Amino acid sequence: MASQGALAGLTVIDLTRILSGPYCTQILADHGADVIKVEPPGGDETRSWGPPFAEGTASYYIGVNRNKRGIVLDLAGKDGQQALHGLLEGADVLIENYKPGTLEKWGLTREALDKRYPRLVHCRISGFGADGPMGGLPGYDAAVQAVAGLMSINGRPEDEPLRMGVPIVDLSAGLNAAIGVLMALYERQRSGRGQFIDIALYDCGLSLLHPYVANYFLSGKTPNRVGNAHPNITPYDTFATATTPIFLAVGNDAQFQKLCAELGRPAVAEEARFKTNGDRNRHRAELKPILEDLLRPHDCEAIADRLIKRGVPCGPVRNLPDAVNSDHAAHRGMVVEAGDYKGMGWPIKLSRTPASFRSAPPKLGEHTDAVLAEAKMPEPS
Repeated sequence: MASQGALAGLTVIDLTRILSGPYCTQILADHGADVIKVEPPGGDETRSWGPPFAEGTASYYIGVNRNKRGIVLDLAGKDGQQALHGLLEGADVLIENYKPGTLEKWGLTREALDKRYPRLVHCRISGFGADGPMGGLPGYDAAVQAVAGLMSINGRPEDEPLRMGVPIVDLSAGLNAAIGVLMALYERQRSGRGQFIDIALYDCGLSLLHPYVANYFLSGKTPNRVGNAHPNITPYDTFATATTPIFLAVGNDAQFQKLCAELGRPAVAEEARFKTNGDRNRHRAELKPILEDLLRPHDCEAIADRLIKRGVPCGPVRNLPDAVNSDHAAHRGMVVEAGDYKGMGWPIKLSRTPASFRSAPPKLGEHTDAVLAEAKMPEPS
C-alpha cells in the first residue's frame, strides 16, 4: 500500500503551468498533498513541448505533473471564477504563476482572498515580482539566467557566456516555493492565519551566485568564467583519462595528498607550489597537465572507483543514460516505474512517511467532474 505521505490531508489548488510551479506542486503531491491542477481549456502549454510524446502529451509535461488531479476551468469567465472559489473554500494552499495583475483583474486580490479565506496560504511565482523597475515583466528561465548574471559565470574563459543546461532558475524557484509554503503552513499552526508568499525567478537566480558573488563582495573584482574549474578550490575540474574525463573535487590538502599517493607521485603534494589550496590556486595552470599525465594511462571508471574509495571525492563524467541507469541510482530509488509511467524518484526521503507514486500525470480535464462534485459546484458551462 502506498504511503499517505507527510502532507496527507493538505489540499493544494495549483493554477501553475510550465515548470517552476508544477515542479513545486509535484513535490507537495509526491509527499501526499491532494494537488488539484487547474488548466485552461487549451491546457498547460508544456503538453505540446515535444517530441517526445506519449499519447499526444509531451515528456516535458509528464516529468513534473504526477500525483495530481487535473481539471479544466476557464478562469477568464465568471463560471470558472465561481468554481475556483468553490475549490478555495476547502483548500489550504493556492499556488499560481500568472503575470502579476491577472488574478487582481478577476477580483482575486490579496486583500479579497485574505478576507474570504483567512487560513489560505497563497504562493505566487513570477518573473520579477509585482513592483520595482522590472515589476510585472515576463520572465523565463534562460532570460533570467542572463539578467541575473548566471550566464556570465558559466562557460569557458575563451567562449561567450553560456546558459546552464538545466533550467536551474525555474527549478530553484520551485524548490523555494515549496519551502515557503511549508514555512507558512508551519507558522499557521501558531497564528491560525495564512499569508502571501512572493517568489520571483529573478530573486532565485541571484541567490544562486555563490561563491562568485561572495568573492565579488569581498574583492570588488568582476568574476571570470573558469569552465569546469572552481574559482576557489584546486584541483576541482575535469581531467583527461584513457577513456572519458574524470572530475576531481579535491576540497582539502589531505585529499590532495591521497590523490597524489594513489596516482604514484606523493612528492607532488609536497612541492611548495602545490602544498596548500592557496598555492595550488596560484599554480593551477601548472598543476593540471601534471595530473592529466598521471591520469591518462587509467580507465576513467576504474580510477574513479579507486580514488573515491581512498577518500578522494571524484566521479566519471557520465552521460545522462549512464547516470540514471547506474546501480546506485537504482539503489537510491531515483527512478520510478509504474505501468507506462517512468520518472525521477524522490530526493527527500522520510523514514516514516515517505513519498510515493499514486497516479500518472492527468489527462487534460480528467478529474473535472469528480473534483467539482466534491466541492458541490456545478461543472461550468
